[in-house]
Amino acid sequence: MFTCDTKPSLFLGNPTVVARDGDRKKEGKIVADGGFLLLSEKGGGLLVVAKGGRRLLEAAPASTALMHVLRTIRNGVEKRSFTMNTEIQVADKSIETHMVNDIDANSYLESTLECEKINDINVNLGHDGDESIIGKVFSTPHDAYTFYNQYAFLHGFGIRIHWAFKNKTTNEPYRKMYVCNKQGFKRLKANSSGVAKKQRRNLRTGCQAMLRISKGKDGIWFADMFNDTHNHELSVTPTKVMKHRSHGKLHRSLACKSLMLELGQSGLKPSQIKKAVNAMKTPQDLDVTSKQCVDILSEQRRQYKGKEFYGLIKHFQDKALVDDNQYFVVDLFEDGSPRNIFWADGRSRDAYTKFGDVVVFDVTYMTNKFKMPFSPFVGVNHHGQTILFGGALLENEKEETFCWLFEHFLKCMFNKHPSAMITDQDKAIGNAIKKVFPNTRHRYCAWHIKKHELEHLRLLVAHYSDFKESYRRWVKSDTVEEFETEWEVMRGKYNLENCCWIIDMYNQRKHWVKAYLKDVFFAGMTTSGRSESIHSFFDGFVNSKTMLNEFVVQYDKAVESRRAVEEDEDFKTMNSKPILSSVHPIEAKAGECYTKKIFDIFKKEWIEATQNLTHETLSKCTEEIKYRVGQVDIDKAHWRFVSYRFTNQVDVRCSCAKFETYGILCKHSLYMIKKRNVQTLPDHYILPRWTLDARFSLGSHSVGMHEINTEKEVSALTLWYVHANCNKAIEHAKDSPSKIKKFNNLVIKFLEDEIIQKKPNGPQNVPQDSCVGISQLDMMPHISIRDPVFLTNTKGRPKNANRIKSSLELAKKKRTCSHCKGLGHYATGCSSRKAEEALQEKQ
Repeated sequence: MFTCDTKPSLFLGNPTVVARDGDRKKEGKIVADGGFLLLSEKGGGLLVVAKGGRRLLEAAPASTALMHVLRTIRNGVEKRSFTMNTEIQVADKSIETHMVNDIDANSYLESTLECEKINDINVNLGHDGDESIIGKVFSTPHDAYTFYNQYAFLHGFGIRIHWAFKNKTTNEPYRKMYVCNKQGFKRLKANSSGVAKKQRRNLRTGCQAMLRISKGKDGIWFADMFNDTHNHELSVTPTKVMKHRSHGKLHRSLACKSLMLELGQSGLKPSQIKKAVNAMKTPQDLDVTSKQCVDILSEQRRQYKGKEFYGLIKHFQDKALVDDNQYFVVDLFEDGSPRNIFWADGRSRDAYTKFGDVVVFDVTYMTNKFKMPFSPFVGVNHHGQTILFGGALLENEKEETFCWLFEHFLKCMFNKHPSAMITDQDKAIGNAIKKVFPNTRHRYCAWHIKKHELEHLRLLVAHYSDFKESYRRWVKSDTVEEFETEWEVMRGKYNLENCCWIIDMYNQRKHWVKAYLKDVFFAGMTTSGRSESIHSFFDGFVNSKTMLNEFVVQYDKAVESRRAVEEDEDFKTMNSKPILSSVHPIEAKAGECYTKKIFDIFKKEWIEATQNLTHETLSKCTEEIKYRVGQVDIDKAHWRFVSYRFTNQVDVRCSCAKFETYGILCKHSLYMIKKRNVQTLPDHYILPRWTLDARFSLGSHSVGMHEINTEKEVSALTLWYVHANCNKAIEHAKDSPSKIKKFNNLVIKFLEDEIIQKKPNGPQNVPQDSCVGISQLDMMPHISIRDPVFLTNTKGRPKNANRIKSSLELAKKKRTCSHCKGLGHYATGCSSRKAEEALQEKQ
């Protein structure tokens, strides 16, 4: 019994053949299409096919089963397993083995099989040298390239395009040449700069292998010259052949390119794109490299070279077709290059009308190749999540630049000033806020101030053991009077006149001290961390090489991701019920009104109020009662003062000012409300911005009618609200013919009444900036636009995309020893510490 099997291989079409005859077996690789070496065991009749060199071993096959394997592989059928049992009679006289050296001028083997006993099986082992290739016809040069590349793959080398000859009159190619990738020699370029440059390893060996095709008079391409002589070793295994550049075709396919570009636009790095593509490819394809991903992305970017600003403009114009409420403005230089850019879409503008009471503004950079600082306007929605109101790319960080930006932000947001803004401690930003937002309370970021404290108060902490506690008590003063009293004590005790930083911070105390900011609503924010979170989102998506047109796309993705999270929280709030910790109606009402996240905050305060607090009465009168409220196990010096006033409605105020600054009643106030037997949570203590009504309300009382300036002029904000309500009415009625007809009749009746009442020559009121969507570029005369010529010069530039640091942060840190408190060294290099340790070792 003779058996011939094929084992599955990593590369389809190149399986391992195992021939068995009794206890004897032999295995080898089959590589189809030419260059075969037939091996046979002397006198045994075993036959295995493997890749050959320049000789041909010719033998009579021992069975038709093996020849069928050859034919199956040769015809391109992917055969994972093949087993065939055939009874054969092997006669020693019927097998003749001899060597044939039939080599043409190009050293190409002409393979022939001489079999005395074979059952009419047609086995084609490859091309018969030059004669089988020369004269071969191709429809296009691409077909010729594909043919020669497949030939090279089967024979163990790679190819490349060499020359293309063109007709001088028509400039059309009439001859092309494809050569081995080791053809010719590397050109050595002279280094005129004198600087040593790293050079790649030389791959060329002067190989003469080539295929030339020419175009006939009938327009058909044919092979007119072929050379298969190589002066180098050929790749033997398929895994090595695949490494040649011409055979790594996956990354050059249209599908793979499209996938890479789509992943790149999603913000993935080349290394991440490589992993994603390699995870989806088939085993037959060669792995994609990071360099190939970079090349594909760079090729796409080159299409916008010199046209990035145009791509940015085109992006916003395309968005305007689907978003009528988009606002976009550009400040141009005289040469048409951008100076400043600001934009906000319709939903961001709508969000500002509901959540624009507090705005966080910060500046980051390293987000685009022109180094234009990116400045987002950030807020917090009804779930306590970060939302984007708009974005800007700026020329610099000067006061006049921020004034331009704030003015257009105010115009975009219907001249509605934010009640509070949180920024870094930057003088240019502060001065611009004073000019454009004079009624807005400006607060410095608490996180940055704490960071500066560590840098500038190190000496005072080292010299005075009680300074740290005194400073903490001063900063946490509950009242302005207490703050000023503590300051006078500290200034005299610690001689603070020599500390410039703390004197400067005292002069700016209204921008950061809590006692001065208790009457301002900040939605629970004290730092610019909301803006920092937006910057961290862009890390990995944008860098110093990001193009302007790519950056705005990534910005839109950031906005969409934030909105998707907001919609998820809306769904969770509407489709679930809160878990109450008690049966009290106050908590029940809070659970009905607040969103899921805000109720969790309220619930924590309520549990503290009902379980851990006590009080003592300080004073009583006909108008109010004053209490001190706190935990039993805490010193009364840390208890809070709560006043309960007797008015037409519940009026409770706490010295912690949580409701005034956060919009949620604190545990101290809730404790006193419960003690006073109030049975429900008063409506005026439930801010609409913390409820679902902030997004879905339709009532006329909440559409900004109080924003009407005069009887003859309507504010832009009011027009926006009315416009939004009309859109909502259409959205609700669009699925019902009767409802949409009813709404349409109301509109028609209103218009008819207006036409009747309108005087023919009467004055027409022009609303102030009532445009729901503005594109300043459309208002400009036709001018040419261009990319920035010079890179933006900013105040500093870190390696990663990050917030711009103030001058205090950029100041050089002084080394301080934790052992001897001296300057200029650390404890590891402290000489006094080493001396003490040496003395202890001797003792």
